[in-house]
Amino acid sequence: MTEIPGTSLDAGVVRRSTRLADGRELIYYDDPGTALGPERAVDARALDPRPVTATMRQDVLTGDWISVAAARQNRAFLPPAELDPLAPQTPGNPSEIPSRYDVAVFENRSPSFGPALAEATGDAPAASDPPRGLDDLAALGLGRARSSVGRCEVVCFSPAHEGSFGTQSVTRARTVIEAWADRTAALSALPGVQQVFPFENRGEAIGVTLHHPHGQIYAYPYVTPRTSLLLASLDRTAPDLFQRILEFEQAGPRVVLRGEHWTAFVPFAARWPLEVHLMPHRHVPDLAALSGPERDELATLYLRLLRGVDAVYDTPTPYIAAWHQAPVHVGRDTVRLHLQLTSPRRAADKLKFLAGSEAAMGAWIGDVPPETSAERLRAAVEGVAL
Repeated sequence: MTEIPGTSLDAGVVRRSTRLADGRELIYYDDPGTALGPERAVDARALDPRPVTATMRQDVLTGDWISVAAARQNRAFLPPAELDPLAPQTPGNPSEIPSRYDVAVFENRSPSFGPALAEATGDAPAASDPPRGLDDLAALGLGRARSSVGRCEVVCFSPAHEGSFGTQSVTRARTVIEAWADRTAALSALPGVQQVFPFENRGEAIGVTLHHPHGQIYAYPYVTPRTSLLLASLDRTAPDLFQRILEFEQAGPRVVLRGEHWTAFVPFAARWPLEVHLMPHRHVPDLAALSGPERDELATLYLRLLRGVDAVYDTPTPYIAAWHQAPVHVGRDTVRLHLQLTSPRRAADKLKFLAGSEAAMGAWIGDVPPETSAERLRAAVEGVAL
């Protein structure tokens, strides 16, 4: 055991940073009033060297960059509880986290992006051909490739083997939100990073390969295609588009949940049979820019929303919870932080699959009217207790 100095964050959360055996960063975020002390076990595993940074290739027809990360083929797939790679290490389970924890964040062992440019520890292999900025990424040409600089991190919400964000306590949810905000700020400062994306995949129907309650954070070396389309829409309409959307939805029939600082609503043109957006009432570009009261309310309101999503049917709902944030260097004054939670579940025993029109042409056909979805979600949320 070794004592790890702590840094106090908002809401009584304490951050403690260390390194895993192969040099990857591991950060513990301790709950306020935690029973854990400052001492943490050292990672004594003998690990293979970190993989070389993946390569991304440009699709000249669209301008999209496709990361090719062969090391991801070796990631864990639905392991039993006793071999959970996100649980604290035991003699029989050489997991990724050497010590007990409340919330833990660490660099993915098989990342799609990163390591970034040569890091201070010297343990990360340097990227051989990083992008030369946004103009370089926007240029089109056959056979263009660049190193996939950036970072992929795993965010463990709890040491428990099963669960999700929605199964956590209010205190734990607040700790995770503090971790998201702290990592957003840190990753945004890394060289070559253009956008930071925290998200949670929940359920095997989504493709989840670990039942452990966790999410991820991707730090991209480019502005994502979805955000690029959003920036174009802002240019074509008005810089206050998000405020207009919020006021439009607040005045309509699709509001699911509303607090002092946040409103959750089913969007007017929802693509998925279950889709709900959560937006702050004031403009903030990312989680790091949220005030303390906004983070506090988010902890309770987001839990109510997620538990309401689970209460729509008799079994837990698969979903993707995607936190859309402004890019690091563009759109900071116009792109507003917001959550887009989507599920392919269109009935208790039916899923929506993306087939010809959606997958091939990007032309969506909705299965459930957004107003009907909002009514179901409101009823489910009203019955939720924290």
